[in-house]
Order: sequence, then structure tokens, then C-alpha cells
Amino acid sequence: MHKKVAKDVKRTKKSTLEIGAGTLNQLKYEKTNPYDIVEPFTKLYVNSPYKAHVRNIYKDIDEIDISTKYDRIISIATFEHILDLPKVVAKSVLLLNKEGVLRVAIPNEGTLLWKLGWKLTTGLEFKLKYGLDYGILMKHEHVNTADEIENILYHFFKKHHCSCFGTGKILAFYRFYECFEPNVELAEKYLA
Repeated sequence: MHKKVAKDVKRTKKSTLEIGAGTLNQLKYEKTNPYDIVEPFTKLYVNSPYKAHVRNIYKDIDEIDISTKYDRIISIATFEHILDLPKVVAKSVLLLNKEGVLRVAIPNEGTLLWKLGWKLTTGLEFKLKYGLDYGILMKHEHVNTADEIENILYHFFKKHHCSCFGTGKILAFYRFYECFEPNVELAEKYLA
């Protein structure tokens, strides 16, 4: 997922905002500049060796003034966790330059293959170690399915492209979205 998101970076002068930057591990794959992040959990990145490459750190996307514009906004394995995803995507629309792109990689949550994948790996390990059902945790962790995320992205962007790590949307572990032509008028109306 990290390599797919970073594939568009051929020059280092692309201003980037990463939503859900976590441990800053995306910076292993790209060196764009400037690089801002949205990450509410400080402990994830506080000791990261990549922290010096980050210009601004925000706990919430609403902290960013809409006069700030980015060439690209990226997110890796985060959109499935966001409770008010339409608001975050609408705000992203307003933060992109006119030619800007939103690049999002997500697990294929809500499909049989994804469910089998975690049930036979992490789910089994969790059950053996703690005697608890990992599926209950997943219901609270992954609040958006891949299809729901796709619908939100397609609503706020006029052009989009989806590729899958698998044989299609139904039989894939991950999805990657590239979204172009942000619909500013629609985003402003939604956020009003």
C-alpha cells in the first residue's frame, strides 16, 4: 500500500498532507516537501526518526486553514477508522490545489476475502492468546467498509481510479484510490 501511494512522487516539491500518519512509516517510501500530517495519537510518531521531515503536525484536519493548499493528500489504512469520513473527505477537497490528487489505500473491509484474511491470522492468534473474539474489536475499529469509502470518494471527486490487490473488488485484500477534480462546490455545501 505504501509503495502504491508513493508511486506518483517523481519530484520532491509536491506539497503533501498525510491523514492518519501513525508512526510516519510512509516517509520510508517518499521524500516530498513540504510534508504535513494529521495524527491525533502523539505517541505513535513522537520518537520517529522521520519526524524531522514533517513541517506541520495537526491533531485534526479542522485545525488546517482552508487557505493552505496541497498538491496531494494521502492516507494509508486510515479511512476505515474515521467516524465522520464524509467531513474529512470534504475538507480534503478544500485543501487540495485545483490539480491536486487524493491518494488513498484501504483494506478491503466488508468483503469475504478480507474477513477470512484476518480471521485466519490475527483473529486466530487473538483467540488463542486472550480467549476473546477479535471480530468484536474489528466492528469497533473498522467503522467504514471499502464500498462505503468508495461511495464517499466518488461523491466528492469528479474523476477517480480504483485498483485492487487481488482479482477485483470482491476478491482483493486491499484497494487503492486515486481521486482527481475535487468538487469544491459540493464540499463547501456539505461543510456549511
